[in-house]
Amino acid sequence: MHAALRIIKSEHRSISSVLDGLCHFVDQGRAGKPLPEARVFRSMLQYLDLFAERMHHPKEDQYLFARLRLRTHEADYMLDHLQEDHSWDLGAIRALEQAFLRYEEGGQPFFDAFATQVRDYAAFHRRHMRNEEQVIFPLAEAVLTEDDWRHIDAAFEAHQDPLASLEEERDMNALFTRIVTITPAPIGVGDALPAAQGNR
Repeated sequence: MHAALRIIKSEHRSISSVLDGLCHFVDQGRAGKPLPEARVFRSMLQYLDLFAERMHHPKEDQYLFARLRLRTHEADYMLDHLQEDHSWDLGAIRALEQAFLRYEEGGQPFFDAFATQVRDYAAFHRRHMRNEEQVIFPLAEAVLTEDDWRHIDAAFEAHQDPLASLEEERDMNALFTRIVTITPAPIGVGDALPAAQGNR
């Protein structure tokens, strides 16, 4: 697998781990179990916003998808669909953040709506990433030239994202580390939540 695809797959794993954490906690909340502090949710949502939406997706669009469109029309429909997903996702993360704010400010009556949006957002992202890895990756390996890969791999390895400086990428790594540190076990390495029933 070429370097760019390994990087995308690694980024998918990071995004998936945050989505899994969000889903775990909203499921816990729906079961009447204690929830982590609001800062855990805020950090997870911030990571999805700043990393997935502003860094990860633009790299795919500008480098991998653009080169694929030059080499074949076989994937035009899927690429159109994936890029529409990227555009839609910007609004979806804002809606998710707003749902969390309503829950944070309004309490339990707003939790179920937030939980539903988390589940819907996670399902959308998993489908999107699956399409990239199962459809786009094999096609890219089949049709892109070595010159294409040199260009794409160099861009991904250098993190030449148009919306992210190297400092911002270090910040993203720091944010992901913070999420793992403050998130209660078994998702992160923070203190486990109490066994008592009832949400905070």
